[in-house]
Amino acid sequence: MNNVRLGAISRNYFNMPIWIAAQTGMFEQEGLAVTIELHEPIDEVFKRLQDGRLDLALGVTEHILLDAESGGYLEVIGGNVNRLPFSLITAKDIESFADMRGRTIGVSSIQAGSSSLVMEIMASHGLHYPQDYKIVAVGPILARWEKLQSGEIDAGLQGAPLNYIAQDLGFHSLCEPREQFPWFQFTSLNVDRRWAHAHHATVVAFMKAFIRAHQWFYDNKQGCQTIAMQETGISAAYADRAWEEYTEAEIFPRDGQANPASIQTLIDISALLRAVPKRAHAQAKSYINHTYFEQARQA
Repeated sequence: MNNVRLGAISRNYFNMPIWIAAQTGMFEQEGLAVTIELHEPIDEVFKRLQDGRLDLALGVTEHILLDAESGGYLEVIGGNVNRLPFSLITAKDIESFADMRGRTIGVSSIQAGSSSLVMEIMASHGLHYPQDYKIVAVGPILARWEKLQSGEIDAGLQGAPLNYIAQDLGFHSLCEPREQFPWFQFTSLNVDRRWAHAHHATVVAFMKAFIRAHQWFYDNKQGCQTIAMQETGISAAYADRAWEEYTEAEIFPRDGQANPASIQTLIDISALLRAVPKRAHAQAKSYINHTYFEQARQA
């Protein structure tokens, strides 16, 4: 068995494909002993992949752009959240974008993740950062939900099924970002190209399980309910609602592949809002290595 250290963010529903591969024995069938590490700060997953404490990571795609712009070695080899599963959830006393003036929005990280997306959404409604509202880094979805309930923030992107839970408790959804941005690569399967080159067969084996897990996800609603309840602690009803949204909107790619159109949207939005001159004319294909995916699919 080849050992693989795999990192991911929190107990997000995003992690369903790797939980499926682990719980159904797909990794073992490919000769892999995969250890999954979950970290709350999204930046921690990025740092551990950079310094070699992780071999692979299901992490925020913008971190790969940032790494490349600094001369790093990280690359995208598979898809994850290729389309946005979020709602912009606000406190119970906020019912419109006008009500957001002077308020605080929680994001996963100032440097990457949801912050560029939030800025563009707010700008499209006439609110500009930092003069019209505040942004604070509070961590991923679960942390944002806790701080929204406590009143420490006034709004934040919440993914399925927490967006449903929030609305059922009286919080509001100002918008569904997927309507404005049909394709957006939020998270992806990432690797250091040097490690991948040195462990080529292991990466291909991992991708075979990764592809199969995505197919299994679409074919097994009941099985996904069981795994989601066990791994995230949500109820059966909310697990089903999340699965229904993810499958109907094809938020996960059916074959596990990264989507160049989704990454290009990420590039274009973040380049518009951030001081990253190297990114303005970048093309999505320069960040993706499809080699391992293609070899796994052929196998």
